[in-house]
Amino acid sequence: MENEEILQEEESILTLTDENGDELNFEYLDCIDYEGKEYLILMPEDSNEIVILEVQPIDEENENYVAVESEDTLDAVYNIFKDRYKDVLEFED
Repeated sequence: MENEEILQEEESILTLTDENGDELNFEYLDCIDYEGKEYLILMPEDSNEIVILEVQPIDEENENYVAVESEDTLDAVYNIFKDRYKDVLEFED
């Protein structure tokens, strides 16, 4: 059981490369569908803030994750996330 928990924990860490080529680690929190698109909810290592990235498929095996420009979309996705986890997490607005 312990190994299974460790494996699940390791699987929740994503390493992404930013536009400068630097690798950054994020904890995967959720994936939310909103208006026909998918959005990843991530928490940077050593932070208690979240990052919302839009998933843009490239092909069947690859995808890009891009910053969301629309404040309305960010707010809507964040509100869905907060509603989903209101009984599990504490949120500061």
